[in-house]
Amino acid sequence: MPGPRDDLGRLRVALTAFFALDGFVFAGWVVRIPAIKEQTGASASALGLALLGVSAGAVVTMTLTGRLCRRFGSHPVTVACAVLLCLSVALPPLTHSALALGIVLLVFGSAYGGINVAFNSAAVDLVAVLRRPIMPSFHAAFSLGGMVGAGLGAIVAGSLSPAQHLAGLTATGLIVTLVAGRALLRCEPPSPPERTARDDAAPRRPDARTRRLVLTFGLIALCTAYGEGAMADWGALHLEQDLDASPGLAAVGYSCFALAMTAGRLTGTTLLERLGRTPTVVAGGTTAAVGMLLGSLAPSVGVALFGFAITGLGLANIFPVAVERAGALGGPSGVATASTLGYGGMLLGPPAIGFMADWFSLPAALTSVAVLAAAAVLIAIATRRAVAPG
Repeated sequence: MPGPRDDLGRLRVALTAFFALDGFVFAGWVVRIPAIKEQTGASASALGLALLGVSAGAVVTMTLTGRLCRRFGSHPVTVACAVLLCLSVALPPLTHSALALGIVLLVFGSAYGGINVAFNSAAVDLVAVLRRPIMPSFHAAFSLGGMVGAGLGAIVAGSLSPAQHLAGLTATGLIVTLVAGRALLRCEPPSPPERTARDDAAPRRPDARTRRLVLTFGLIALCTAYGEGAMADWGALHLEQDLDASPGLAAVGYSCFALAMTAGRLTGTTLLERLGRTPTVVAGGTTAAVGMLLGSLAPSVGVALFGFAITGLGLANIFPVAVERAGALGGPSGVATASTLGYGGMLLGPPAIGFMADWFSLPAALTSVAVLAAAAVLIAIATRRAVAPG
């Protein structure tokens, strides 16, 4: 008869599948942004406003998803949002104006924001039961899915239209959701372990200090997720527009970033166990800042790709640490708050870069990623006593 550990193992596999699916679908969309931009005839700033539809939908949904998870459970909410995500990714190629694109991206962003809060909440609960810093492994699955999705996009960019490509993502995603969703819905949410004196440092009802710390971790997540959003939405366009890369080679840029991030997250648990949270965050943020300066200001495609990879390696474990600590301190509401701020940075950053690209240039706009990575380092050092526990 399967034991509790077997149930936890199945739950971990099912959650990992949804993290990977999320990255796969999102990357499939972002590598086709240059083609959608051309199809709609949008300027950089108009495209930025359209991308704001993703941001608005995600942030609004994130503020509600915590309540939905408390009422219905994080597992059913994860499955429902996955279905909507897979269906909505097929909509952007059907648009022919920036306004229409922004409207359909509002739906896509709602699904994207909802699933991220839901499965992060479920993952934090599992981390608490297992008492190991395995959060990076879930985010590694997201990055691996992104790498595969971007790689597939690079392969089919010259042979399939955006409509054909994204419709294929819809079909694939719904199949994965059917299989992984059945497994997830059969798994009971894990019961938290008995609280010890040490655990009592995280109150059940967060006080004012805890709420401030949760917001701080949310800011760290925002600073680093901003870089992920920038790379997803503008990396390929930078390579194609500023460095004359072919569409296929431009799509490889996000693959390099995602591959490096995946490698960093796959080793994240070991790194956190050996170094601790604060050194991991400080080293990662510093590495990301250097890498992004190289990637955005590089004179050639090869150097830019190397910089993108270094950036991915540096950013790899900062977001998982921030969300896990917010959840440990503030419970489900802490996860929702940090996720809202973090993914808000990922989704609000690209429109901001679009405006900066119009005002200055796209390479100059991308250096803002390095600035915010450095800001995350400073915040982590200032709050090192809160980052370090656990």
